[in-house]
Amino acid sequence: MDMANLAPVVGHPWFGTAMGAVAAVLLGLLIHRVGGLLLLRMTRPAPVLHAIVVKARGAAKAVVPLLLLQTTFQAAPDDLAWINSMRHLNGLLMIVAMTWLLVRIIAGFAQGVLDQHPVNVADNIGARRIHTQTRVISRIAMTLVVVIGSAMLLMTFPGARQVGASLLASAGVVGLIAGFAAKPVFSNMIAGLQLALTQPLRLDDVLIVEGEWGRVEEINSTYVVLQIWDERRLIIPLQYFIEKPFQNWTRNSAQIMGSVFFHVDYGMPLAPLREALTRIVKERPEWDGRFFNLVVSDTTDKTMQLRVLCTAASSGLAWDLRCAVREALIDFMQREYPQFLPRLRIEGDGDRLATAWAAQPPPAAS
Repeated sequence: MDMANLAPVVGHPWFGTAMGAVAAVLLGLLIHRVGGLLLLRMTRPAPVLHAIVVKARGAAKAVVPLLLLQTTFQAAPDDLAWINSMRHLNGLLMIVAMTWLLVRIIAGFAQGVLDQHPVNVADNIGARRIHTQTRVISRIAMTLVVVIGSAMLLMTFPGARQVGASLLASAGVVGLIAGFAAKPVFSNMIAGLQLALTQPLRLDDVLIVEGEWGRVEEINSTYVVLQIWDERRLIIPLQYFIEKPFQNWTRNSAQIMGSVFFHVDYGMPLAPLREALTRIVKERPEWDGRFFNLVVSDTTDKTMQLRVLCTAASSGLAWDLRCAVREALIDFMQREYPQFLPRLRIEGDGDRLATAWAAQPPPAAS
């Protein structure tokens, strides 16, 4: 290209700043590439730091060039056309990138902690406690970072600052409306902190909520996802667990005692049933070997109610064990003592009453 044609380009006021901006972007990408590889290698012995570096690499690729760009634009002459707009735009992009970076750092820290405490082990109560605390607190922290980043974006616009100042000055009704509108959000965030610290429920806990049996699948910053046994999902606000009672079957241990109730005739001998129960329970792989028994728990005018208790290592195994014991005992009685299964005797009793009534002499005439 002819030097005469290049002269207008080289002499343009933006030429030096533009070249500096290109060099800043290239240098930023180079620093990110080399620094990222070094940090990945250096942090391998520290799983949490390594997870942070892995999660934050994408956001850092935007942050480093933008920081160098901002330095270039700040060094440019103040009378350069559109320089203030470029500084403002780059500042907005920096705020977005820094918010993204902080969110990814929090996510990396949480992932590193979770990886250090796997839940796919036999005794995972401690791990589930750490998973619950880490997930809830990290999501609340991410939400706060995004809110602060959004506020910083708005504060870079003079108009937004004036709106904010007028809202603060007017307070009164506007403040009350905003407070009532934000109450569910803040109450759920506070409830999330309470749940993370006090641990009334954890991930993978078995709960009974609103009559539904299920496992805690997710704990978010505002709600809990309960996986129902039939694969439905029950979405529950965090505030529910602070204000209302619920059953937690795995609060301190996954071990649980299951019960089986059934009715038999009064003539049924209990010793054979107890012998059959002993044989049935000891053959079941779901039984954990701790305890089982059979007792008469109630009576009616027609039958007696029997209750079987048996223990299992988890609620799921307890359900399977209860079903198996119930089926096996019914099968045993059908084979060995069918005459003592619950039944009505209206037919036989009615015939005897009719015969006795017919044998009675007619009443004497008055």
